[in-house]
Amino acid sequence: MTIDKDNQPQPAAAEDTAPDMPFRRLLYRFLFFDWLFRDVSAARDRFERHAAHQHNRKMSRYLPVYLRRWSFLTAFDFALGILFEKVLQAGLLSAWFFTWSCVTFTGMIVITVAWLILNHARFS
Repeated sequence: MTIDKDNQPQPAAAEDTAPDMPFRRLLYRFLFFDWLFRDVSAARDRFERHAAHQHNRKMSRYLPVYLRRWSFLTAFDFALGILFEKVLQAGLLSAWFFTWSCVTFTGMIVITVAWLILNHARFS
């Protein structure tokens, strides 16, 4: 808070505030979704297990957002692999990007299966 020439307090500028979250944590939360869910196996009794399961079912609505992010990463890595292989004739770099496109595609499969199980499976 600052004081102007009339001794009236002025609110601090928005750029003076510190960021709420460090960039590394923000990037992690942008790419990985495990922080959204609760561990059902860590519940102490039946009621906590049910509450954790219901929470996870509600949070599964965000999984398509993560699937879209990971599909972009897959397409981007695959496109860079093609670029380095065909245009720049760099075999090692193209192998690197093709490998990462396979890793991100595997992440897409994991996200899809988790979404299908949380939204469509009937648990007793």
